[in-house]
Amino acid sequence: MPNPLTQLANPARFLAVSRPLVPVFGIAMLLLLGVGSYLAFFGSPPDHRQGESVRIMYVHVPAAWLAMQTYALLAIASLVGFVWRHRLADLAAREAAPLGLAFTFLALATGSLWGRVTWGVWWDWDPRLTSMLVLLFLYIGYLAIWRVMDEAAAARSAALLAMLGAVNLPIIKFSVEWWDTLHQKATVIRPDGPSMPASMLWPLALMALGYTALFAFVLLLRMRTALSRRKAQGRPARAPSTAVLEPAA
Repeated sequence: MPNPLTQLANPARFLAVSRPLVPVFGIAMLLLLGVGSYLAFFGSPPDHRQGESVRIMYVHVPAAWLAMQTYALLAIASLVGFVWRHRLADLAAREAAPLGLAFTFLALATGSLWGRVTWGVWWDWDPRLTSMLVLLFLYIGYLAIWRVMDEAAAARSAALLAMLGAVNLPIIKFSVEWWDTLHQKATVIRPDGPSMPASMLWPLALMALGYTALFAFVLLLRMRTALSRRKAQGRPARAPSTAVLEPAA
């Protein structure tokens, strides 16, 4: 039985599989973000304490979720590329990093705005905020490695940074539980279920799904463009078929 990782190590096969997925994710992105934005900014009620400023949540929270999910994907792809020399895994990680950086910056910017309204300050060295700032620096460092090193060395070094930096993800997630923090505790993913009303939960879920579709759409476009550019430059378009999944020494 063929190994899925071996099959997807072939760029030609990846291009064939991803081609029909691009418009699917594009259409899903438009529908989800369109409906989600309408419900978030016009169809959901204001908060009884925060008033209309609670609508920042519909941009901030999905951006924070996608910042973390993108880094998790980056770390997993880096592990696959580091251990099995999977070229497309390295490519996926590299092309996902700018998207994760954008989501992280958006989460910090909207979080700062929301903090100014609710806490009275633009920034506080709160554990959740600080760990998200560390995530921003991890993305910047990862991208910097790809810029200053040749491709082979960058893939190995960037993968190491990505894997080591993954320890920050549980810190971000559980910081509001582990320490006394200004940031509110989880209101959606909780053992006893979401604590917010459905009129707010549904728009938030649609926006989160829309951000996810946006990420998938742009990532596939970036990967396909990178592979096409590599082919146009005359570089090998096909990864080794036998040694790709051999563990590195």
